[in-house]
Amino acid sequence: MHTTSISRMVRIDDHGDSVWALLENDQIYRLEGHPYGGNTRGTHVGTLKTVALLPPVCPTKIICVGRNYVAHAAEHGVEVPAEPLLFLKPPSSVIGPEDAIVVPALSQRVEHEAELTVVIGKRCRNVTAETAWDYVLGVTCSNDVTARDLQRKDGQWTRGKGFDTFCPVGPWIVTGLREADIADLSVVCRVNDKVRQEGRTSQMVFSASTLIAYAASVMTLEPGDILLTGTPAGVGLLTPGDVVEVDIENIGVLRNAVR
Repeated sequence: MHTTSISRMVRIDDHGDSVWALLENDQIYRLEGHPYGGNTRGTHVGTLKTVALLPPVCPTKIICVGRNYVAHAAEHGVEVPAEPLLFLKPPSSVIGPEDAIVVPALSQRVEHEAELTVVIGKRCRNVTAETAWDYVLGVTCSNDVTARDLQRKDGQWTRGKGFDTFCPVGPWIVTGLREADIADLSVVCRVNDKVRQEGRTSQMVFSASTLIAYAASVMTLEPGDILLTGTPAGVGLLTPGDVVEVDIENIGVLRNAVR
């Protein structure tokens, strides 16, 4: 990974206000300016131990991709699609690091899906795969939590994917990356410290730029929108009391309890 201009951007709770900030080592500094435009490091506001992290995104839309890893498609007995298989989660499903995933009474089988997630940095519509990365602010970790029984029962995915708390995101956005920096990262999911999922982004069927261009041929992507790039094999059950971690190499660890 190159090191030029790479930074970690967070949203924090600063005495009841939602504030954008920069994380340098364990120190947090207020972000002066716009998170999607020109900005500089401002005053020191605390450390990771003293500040509560909020979800690092406020998306107008959450675009997800089904069956983008061959092994994950195989574990569900389905083929990899010829084109990206897109679906949406509602913005109300977003939670941040350390927030609780709530198992709904309507479902008997809620599962984890660890995913590398792209954060859009500027308005994007009808772009090519060759230029799509120019519209990216950075990347983060997400968990595409899924009520698998409802997904299968309904035959479409809105209800099974759309419950409140079903899109943990964070803990921060890593900015300043080239697409080459995310081309072969490990994607791991642990539940109660035991590895459930283990894959690499190099195993994705469709690259991040291909997915952005495909989505932007359908809808306008706005700054702060996120695109989840699919999950490796090994998805499995979450039950109240579990602690689930999405650990992506060079990006971070997203940790959430289940209740």
